[in-house]
Amino acid sequence: MKRLLSSAWQTLLFRGIFAVLFAVLTFLWPAITLLSLIYLFAFYAIADGISTISGAWQHRQSEAHWGLLLFMGIVSLLAGILTLFFPGLTAIYLLFFIGFRAIFDGILSLVAAIRLRKEIQNEGLLALSGIISILFGIWVIARPGQGALALIWLISLFAFILGLILIVLALKARAWMKETGGAVR
Repeated sequence: MKRLLSSAWQTLLFRGIFAVLFAVLTFLWPAITLLSLIYLFAFYAIADGISTISGAWQHRQSEAHWGLLLFMGIVSLLAGILTLFFPGLTAIYLLFFIGFRAIFDGILSLVAAIRLRKEIQNEGLLALSGIISILFGIWVIARPGQGALALIWLISLFAFILGLILIVLALKARAWMKETGGAVR
């Protein structure tokens, strides 16, 4: 698993950058319409999905757990495509997409952190991102009536924090790769 993270540090970096860009764009447009939010989320999820699928595909022969990363990318890509092709979905459906995707990502991050606890130091960042994702997803699903526009700042904050955590994790993974000369075990 450490080998997968260290060799796929670019994927983590791109996911973090996409999340931060999503957050910044949302912060810059505080009066964003629901349709704009739907499209912004769709493009973010598609970019994140493509990046994750690409990272998984690159490491399919060298890492046994690449399928988990591939599945996560497919879920993100499908959520983005569905949102893009059905923009008339209500805010509640969009929130359910966002909430379930955050819970799914959080669970996968926690599983990875647990598996890595004996292989790396400071796996807490990965676990923290998982906990934040799960709590955010549960909150969004539990309160759909508040509407997507009321949650725009929270969605942006979540994406920004998650993006920063992924960027830091990517830089740590890159350092692991450099320390071992690219041969992480």
